[in-house]
Amino acid sequence: MRKLLLSLCALLLLAGGTMAAKRPNFVFLVSEDNSIHYLKLYGYGATTPNIEALAKDGLTFNHAFSNSPVCSVARSTLATSLLAPRAGFQYHRKSAMANLPEGYHPWSAMLRKAGYYAANNSKTDYNFVNNMKELWDESSRNASWRKRAEGQPFFYMQSMGQSHESSLHFSQQVFENEKTKHDPAKVKLAPYHPDTPLFRYTHARYLDRIQTIDSQLGNVVKQLAADGLLEDTFIFYFGDHGGVLPRGKGYAYESGLHVPLVVRIPKNFAHLADHQRGSRTDGFVSFIDFGPTVLNLAGLQPHKLTDGRAFLGKNVSAKALAARDEVFGYADRFDEKYDLVRTLRKGKYTYIRNFQGFYPDALQNNYRYKMLAFTEWRELANAGKLNEAQMQFHRRRPAEQLFDVEADPHEVNNLANDPEYTKVLADLRSRMQKKLREVNDLSFYPESFMVQNALQDGVTYGTTNHKEINRLVDIADLALLPFAEAHKPLAAALKAKPPMELYWACTTASVIGEQARPLVPLVKKLLTHENLMVRMRAAEFLGSIKAADPMPTLLSVLNTARTEQELMLTFNAVVYLRDYKGYQFDPEKLNLKFAGGEVVRRTSYLEGAPRRPDRKKPCLLYTSDAADDMQCVDLGGRRII
Repeated sequence: MRKLLLSLCALLLLAGGTMAAKRPNFVFLVSEDNSIHYLKLYGYGATTPNIEALAKDGLTFNHAFSNSPVCSVARSTLATSLLAPRAGFQYHRKSAMANLPEGYHPWSAMLRKAGYYAANNSKTDYNFVNNMKELWDESSRNASWRKRAEGQPFFYMQSMGQSHESSLHFSQQVFENEKTKHDPAKVKLAPYHPDTPLFRYTHARYLDRIQTIDSQLGNVVKQLAADGLLEDTFIFYFGDHGGVLPRGKGYAYESGLHVPLVVRIPKNFAHLADHQRGSRTDGFVSFIDFGPTVLNLAGLQPHKLTDGRAFLGKNVSAKALAARDEVFGYADRFDEKYDLVRTLRKGKYTYIRNFQGFYPDALQNNYRYKMLAFTEWRELANAGKLNEAQMQFHRRRPAEQLFDVEADPHEVNNLANDPEYTKVLADLRSRMQKKLREVNDLSFYPESFMVQNALQDGVTYGTTNHKEINRLVDIADLALLPFAEAHKPLAAALKAKPPMELYWACTTASVIGEQARPLVPLVKKLLTHENLMVRMRAAEFLGSIKAADPMPTLLSVLNTARTEQELMLTFNAVVYLRDYKGYQFDPEKLNLKFAGGEVVRRTSYLEGAPRRPDRKKPCLLYTSDAADDMQCVDLGGRRII
């Protein structure tokens, strides 16, 4: 009898140990280019029964955000839990890869080190130097949790591209002849979109794509159930950033950042979530928080440099999550189009800081304008057929914007100049200024400088150069003052020796605009500065207020520049000044030292159409001579869209 009792005790101890060692699985199901604005689960949009089924057995997040409105930056943020401008991977497409801090590893690698099987099906699109074999056991279209060792916990991520922006790159023939499941007459257009048959069709077509995503998601859930894994697995469904109708993807508004997020809570690990299944939370979370959350649920600690915080798991109460009400966002270069936008959502208010607000949102991006609706929008703007809300996209932006998102969910009514919101504006402005200094935002260096100096370890570089970055932020923030107050310090900055201070003094003058005309004599002296980017910004300001023809200087910079980043920054100014200020630019005078990467997009646009190989510029290689099948690629074979 004694031996029998001892044996039973041993079995109980073994069973208890097995239960204690058991860890949850994690599945990320990601719809590309999808904000909350297209799902009925969030009030309006397509009916998604499979996503709604996850919500019934889980937690729906009313305030989940991608930190960036574009995929490579958003996914790099998601994979590392680091803010992109802090680490140096904030540009899409990357012209150079950023190194992560020494000893810092993406959290999927941390899971693998702890015994998890990690599989990715299949998009990566990272902007940081990585060893894929460290991040994933397998990353391919054939990746699956089913390839793991028996009983091994797993993390599986699947990207669903049927909702990608390219799904709306249909032809005029498709528009005229191919019906949508959703009725275009019944869609609810954003107030900034023109109410045309094309916009209604595009919107309806996108709702159809969301339902395709829902069906695909349902198939994955069925596979988990068939494998007996459903109640051991946290399933995260979310959009990889906003989109994808015009002013969505690539733009740091709610439409570009506010994503759906549903987390299905498995019965066997319900004790790790302080929420009832089928509930919703108003707590704010963003992509930097996903990694710490998974690690916390798995019983692991994040790296000390991580920017995010867990929102589920041990020591995270529902009350504490509900109290979170602030999130930081960013937008920089998207393909060939530059911008510099930082956002802070605090409660119901969004504060947007446009550091290059003189560029309209509508500034040319070749890939963006493959969508017929984008092109129609610009044509209607040029024809004077838009109302005030619809025209905003095509005009220069103020240095700062403030929106009450509850009252104005599509962010068309800027409250920054409304006296009733003076305190709110001051509070959010102060929070933004503090955040930029905490992050040591590397975008205060032009991309050309950052690539040459900061990418070995962006976090350390920012910390080391904290004072200089603060100084550059201070110069940029002179645009927030009445010019009578900003005049003297901005004039002093235009006489400074550090090139980066001159660069920002000229940029800030452009943001201020016509009121900064008294600075023209000082800026003209910089047209021959040894730093090409200072010259570029000086010419840009002078051209923007019609104080001098900027094109001779910009052409000289282009023909002198030796890096892709210098060319891209300068071409951005050329396109802006040609398209919106009426200056003439002759691409025949280009004699570029470098013509790869994203440069071809700008030269092709400026020339009006892609050139044939016998004309040498700007395309280095064509895949076909047929007009309907011409694809421009660089010498490495990368397609230039």
